[in-house]
Amino acid sequence: MQLSTLITPEAVRVFGTMSSKKRLFQELGEVAHAAYNLPPGDAVDALQERESLGPTGVGQGVALPHARLSGIDRVRGAFIRLEKAIDFGAVDRQPVDLIFALFAPQDSGVDHLKALALVSRTLRDNTICAKLRANTDPATLHAVLTEAAASQAA
Repeated sequence: MQLSTLITPEAVRVFGTMSSKKRLFQELGEVAHAAYNLPPGDAVDALQERESLGPTGVGQGVALPHARLSGIDRVRGAFIRLEKAIDFGAVDRQPVDLIFALFAPQDSGVDHLKALALVSRTLRDNTICAKLRANTDPATLHAVLTEAAASQAA
């Protein structure tokens, strides 16, 4: 599995500020709808339901919200870079500015876990995160994400 199979350039966005985690999930739903034609309301509800089990902020300014949805055929990703970090209830209590959401089919099982592990490994790399934070062009961000993951896999 490669990051380039999970996320399209259309699913990468940059926002200056976000008022709340709930608003961020709404934007992720819109991104997923625009990029993959996923129902935005279903995506938002699924993200909020998963988040109610515990925050998906993994530390160092990174969050990996994820959810299972009916009606999709494979794991899909959406990435948002915030210019102003927001409180996400992360494990290290630091605000979050890099958010990579995953949407998986209800019965995806191992594929969902593999995708989550791949994204987590990629965003644990401080060099990659620094490059993501240094760029505001969505095409560049997509390239940083997909090239980094490809070189890690090699």
